[in-house]
Amino acid sequence: MRTWYSSVLKASVILVVGILTAGKALAAADPADRPNVLLILTDDQGYGDLAIHGHPFLQTPHLDQLALQSVRFDRFFVNSFCAPTRAGLLTGRWPLRTGCHGVTHNRETMRAEEVTVAELLRQNGYRTACIGKWHNGEQYPATPAGQGFEHVFGFNNGHWNNYFDAVLLRGHSPEPTSGYLSDVLTDDAIGFLKQRSAQPFFCFVSYNAPHSPYQVPDQWYRRFHEMGLDERLSGFFGMCENLDHNVGRLLQTLRDTEQDRNTIVIFLTDNGGTAGVRTWNAGMRGGKTSVHEGGSRVPLFVRWPAAGWSARSVQKISAQIDLLPTLADLCGATLPSDLQLDGISLRPLLEGNDDTVWQERVLFTHNPIDETNRYPGAVRTQQYRLVREIPGPAGGSRAVNRDADVTPWQLYDMLQDPGQKQNVAQQYPDVVQKLSEQYERWVDETSVPRRERLPLPVGYAQHNPVELHAPQALIQPPLRFAAGPGFAHDWLTGWESVDAAVDFDLEVHQAGTFTVQLAFGCEVADAGSVVQLDVANQQIRFVVPAGKSTPVSLPHRDQAGKQRYRNRTWSVLNVGDVQLPKGRLLLRLQPLSLAGDSVMDLKHVRLDRK
Repeated sequence: MRTWYSSVLKASVILVVGILTAGKALAAADPADRPNVLLILTDDQGYGDLAIHGHPFLQTPHLDQLALQSVRFDRFFVNSFCAPTRAGLLTGRWPLRTGCHGVTHNRETMRAEEVTVAELLRQNGYRTACIGKWHNGEQYPATPAGQGFEHVFGFNNGHWNNYFDAVLLRGHSPEPTSGYLSDVLTDDAIGFLKQRSAQPFFCFVSYNAPHSPYQVPDQWYRRFHEMGLDERLSGFFGMCENLDHNVGRLLQTLRDTEQDRNTIVIFLTDNGGTAGVRTWNAGMRGGKTSVHEGGSRVPLFVRWPAAGWSARSVQKISAQIDLLPTLADLCGATLPSDLQLDGISLRPLLEGNDDTVWQERVLFTHNPIDETNRYPGAVRTQQYRLVREIPGPAGGSRAVNRDADVTPWQLYDMLQDPGQKQNVAQQYPDVVQKLSEQYERWVDETSVPRRERLPLPVGYAQHNPVELHAPQALIQPPLRFAAGPGFAHDWLTGWESVDAAVDFDLEVHQAGTFTVQLAFGCEVADAGSVVQLDVANQQIRFVVPAGKSTPVSLPHRDQAGKQRYRNRTWSVLNVGDVQLPKGRLLLRLQPLSLAGDSVMDLKHVRLDRK
């Protein structure tokens, strides 16, 4: 007997086939007649962090107006962490399928062979741009330039420590900037939007605000601080209002360039709220990292004036995996015949046909921790949310795999109890059994091929030199990360034993001679340790000299930011040249002797192919 799970999968396949047919029919159209796409994503801004959703303090007039002109998906779900949401959005596939199962330590990286919406649209005549935060791979071809984007400006890390006068990447080359980061990204996006061409464009503007650290110019901070809100909230809310201002600038550019009518504008955020959740969360339970509703329900606004859609609110559930098939459908892009999608086109809902053609759906959430954890997790249908969580920090790099401590499944009727006040698992054991079985099958299915920390690609002409950052290393105690969990910009410290090595798992694309450099710091009293570089049956011994690593003052608004987000300027140590063959290999830094209390602090290893 066919299960409900199988029925849902079959319905999805039917809708995907419909997309393929529509795509082939539209593909013959002149690219100039196809719609442009402006996709705007903000970071750590929750559903409640908009005035239109009832926020008591925020003023977001531009986003409110966009919402009122859009088809608003009021039950739209993403992952409860940054990187998996982006992987699903870019590929139309569940994040675990893409290789993304974390937010740092290279667990955030998608496999290079994944087909992204940028690659799809570029192959169908679109110009493509990625501006802002990436967070799905730091080395080519896992970077935006390797995943279909022609115009690339921003950064590849999970977050950014300094919002003022940042040094960003133009493609893979450093470029100093002047001004506040969200303004700078908007300026670049405006420049791209103004480039007139016979080709339509796909412009992905991925802001890293209002993700911490909470840094914002006084003009956006002052109003909230004068209201008596603390520094953290004032900074966060100020960042939200600055974002609204910059979204307004993007929309005005579309009007000024007469591209407004035939541009699909999409706005969403990447997970549930953070700093503002305790102030206002639209009645939902949980925020970022939570597998409850507030962790993954976010706004989705879709506007395309030329389509003539009626502005309204859609209550049917949908998810980030639906954006690629939706854009393929709307833009007339032909999908590869062997592309396995999990999402479905939202076009019927956009056109107002949700009551006649829409199928029952089952959506899943898995919190990223490591290569084997099954929980925390959740299942969402139109009526129910099934939740299984782990007490304490439930996900991300601060958590450890504690599946043995997982709680029993909780069930909530989201139609009758949207705030999740009453667990009805005991009243509906059949629903719990059905949905939990689907979750277990889903985890197994989407974990094939197996979850693993992907090797770091080097030896590509498109990205040379390459930096291998400390959070991407494999380490042993007593080595640790200076700021705790090992997020972007962190470094290795506590190298107090000759038994502790630092390993980098590499995949060399093209063999050659590589110069090795270290970004490091070493106190004068600790100078003199002997370290051996071991790679591809070659060893280089070197002595670690004294080297300065000078703290950099950052404009944090809150005290927590000063402890968690820290930058330094680093000394550079030339280690020597090595011959790297093509293929997978291990690069190891192994102390042979300890001259003081510590070998050194290590920021990154740089490989420069000659």
